[in-house]
Amino acid sequence: MPPMPFDSTPTRRGALHILAGGALLASGVAPAMADDEPRIGWLILDAQKLPAMSQRVDFIAASLKGTRYRGYTLIGSARRTEKLVARDDAFDCVTYCETVLAAAMSRVPSEFETHLRTIRYHNGVVAWRERNHYFFEWGQHNVENKTCRWVVLDGAIDIQKTVTAERGLGRRQFPMTVIPRDTLLIHRDKLAPGDIVGFVTQRANLDYFHVGFVAFGDKGELLLRHASQTRRRVIDEPLDRFMAKYHVRYVTLLRPQAPAADKKAG
Repeated sequence: MPPMPFDSTPTRRGALHILAGGALLASGVAPAMADDEPRIGWLILDAQKLPAMSQRVDFIAASLKGTRYRGYTLIGSARRTEKLVARDDAFDCVTYCETVLAAAMSRVPSEFETHLRTIRYHNGVVAWRERNHYFFEWGQHNVENKTCRWVVLDGAIDIQKTVTAERGLGRRQFPMTVIPRDTLLIHRDKLAPGDIVGFVTQRANLDYFHVGFVAFGDKGELLLRHASQTRRRVIDEPLDRFMAKYHVRYVTLLRPQAPAADKKAG
């Protein structure tokens, strides 16, 4: 079995490494656009020239390629006060998705923190217990708040995943509608740039092992755009090759949605 693209030890610490959300400073509430790191602010303004949400997500995600990989960037625990952290200089797989999505939803840089808070925390409440520790809950909550919607393809099936979280989070059961690997590849014409693809793990006590964005190459090739732990940076790689390498059986798809204010304006 090849090394996984992150810490694969079956512990709650490993799960938080994979699924902790995204970061700009190490203490307090980080600004969306620090004086010495204006990249996200400029990307937000540039992305507003694009009419569709999928285009904005794809543009921002591509602009952050090459950014270094870093895990454990969030601040907070059952015993330590949670703080909103935002950064654009380093990501893990989920922090990358959160940062891109929050930036794509923002019309101006000052909206970035609000969107990041809504994406990372249930009901936008910055507290450790409200953080979306598991990616299934991340998806579920971001569908509830209309940030995303599920994409289900013909051939999808229903499975159950059970996780027993450490540190007082309790036992969870997740009823998941998942897409088999071959079904995803057959229906590639149903995919859109910027779709969020979650890779369901075969291990017990965890729901997903990795997440990233769907992207398309210059010749139409289907790509995974993601923060890779093994490559230590944000990269593009062929999606079919990634799934074969890590023996992926099932995935889920989320499609980012334009904020309500944008829909009314349109």
